[in-house]
Amino acid sequence: MLFTNLGAAAGSAGRYLGQTLRLMVGVPDYENYVEHMRRTHPDQEPMTYEAFFRERQDARYGGKKRIGCC
Repeated sequence: MLFTNLGAAAGSAGRYLGQTLRLMVGVPDYENYVEHMRRTHPDQEPMTYEAFFRERQDARYGGKKRIGCC
C-alpha cells in the first residue's frame, strides 16, 4: 500500500515538474489547455494543437503585429 502511494506521488511530482520545465522554456501545455476547456467551457470546441501552438507563439512573440528588427 505504501509503495502504491509513493508511486502515485512520484508520478504526480513528475508531471508537475515536466509542466514547470515546459513553462520555463516557453513551451505551451496543450493538455492542460484542453482539460481547462472541457472543464470550464464544455460548449466550446478546443483549438487543434497546431492552432493552439500558433496562438501561444503569437501571444509570446507578437505575431504579425510585432515591431522590431527581426
